[in-house]
Amino acid sequence: MLSAAILMDRLFKIFGTLFLMFTLTNVYGQGKQWISFEFYEGVFNTNIDTSVLVPAPELSQQSIKSAYERLNTAEYRAIIDSLLGYRKKYELNDWLYYQLIRKVAQQISPKQNNYSRYTLYKWFFLAKSGYDARLALSKDRIIFYIFNDEDIRDIPFFMVDQKKFMCLNYHDYPKADLNEDPPIPVTINITGATKSFSYKVTKMPDFKPDNYFEKRLEFVYKHKAYHFNIKLNREIEAIFANYPAVDFETYFNIPLSKETYGSLIPLLKKNIQGMSQKKGVDYLMRFTRYAFLYEDDAANFGNEKRLSPEETLFASHSDCDDRVALFFYLVKEIYNIPMIALLYPTHITMAVQFDKPIGDAIVYKGKLYSVCEPTPQKEDLPIGVISAKLKNIPYQIVYQYDPGH
Repeated sequence: MLSAAILMDRLFKIFGTLFLMFTLTNVYGQGKQWISFEFYEGVFNTNIDTSVLVPAPELSQQSIKSAYERLNTAEYRAIIDSLLGYRKKYELNDWLYYQLIRKVAQQISPKQNNYSRYTLYKWFFLAKSGYDARLALSKDRIIFYIFNDEDIRDIPFFMVDQKKFMCLNYHDYPKADLNEDPPIPVTINITGATKSFSYKVTKMPDFKPDNYFEKRLEFVYKHKAYHFNIKLNREIEAIFANYPAVDFETYFNIPLSKETYGSLIPLLKKNIQGMSQKKGVDYLMRFTRYAFLYEDDAANFGNEKRLSPEETLFASHSDCDDRVALFFYLVKEIYNIPMIALLYPTHITMAVQFDKPIGDAIVYKGKLYSVCEPTPQKEDLPIGVISAKLKNIPYQIVYQYDPGH
């Protein structure tokens, strides 16, 4: 016999779905909802047929499978075609495509109203877009995994048939220990859902220019003050809010958006015009070191978080990971010369290959690199000098950039 609480919960779910269907039919006349919203540089449009509106599933294998069967026989194709068409038109990377799917799921079934149904739609749309996405259950949690063969460090994963699946919704369960309560997979086979998901972001959206605001930066180089009015977009924070700790190659190569790039890179090039390569790199190193306030991630965010170059320009404070990524990006864009990243137990820094090495050179694969420290230190470190506290500490080369390869 069902308890009163369980019975009331089920009734609310049933009436909630019926109310949505009644509203859509009443407003649109044909049992369809026209969804339209701005997404980055464009406007996303699609039709939602009322057959797609399924009751909120309970956290059980059978309930989730039943919800899938209803979705799978519903008129969902228009949604998938609209999603794939938008992705193709605006060349969305997988991570940005997932942000679009999240927003569509939110329009159909708001996260705050029923998390299980919201997650069900995200999973369904990704799977029907061809990605190998999976659902699993862990106590009172619905876990959402995606096939990914990249080196992701800070989110849980599980292995199935020698394939690695990363947890896409772990940020919604930040205190959950999935090792103590291993998720039980919900076995649903979807034809054509075989693709791996990539966290690489190699192209930022062309945000609308009027959605930017200006931030003033300044620093002093060789007794001269330099001022910058950087154009920034607040959507950058939303894009990377739940972005995981990707491998360093992926992390360092996240680009700036068009308007931010145009407000910074040409001005930096102008400021170093006439300087030697060494002095120009020194200028970029000191810009990255002194134009931003320092604070480690534990104090700033409460946990480790790597900021993309554009997030570092946006943030009030940043740490060594963030400075290294921004410095790498600036040197790559302006000089495009070889670099290596040196990872210490509690610090990361960059070294640059010049025509002639400067200071104590780092030897890597037969080539000489000069340390360029982009993070504030107690000493005023010139190119080629490593901090005294790091001189005898072992390090790893975690990334090598060679523009010739």
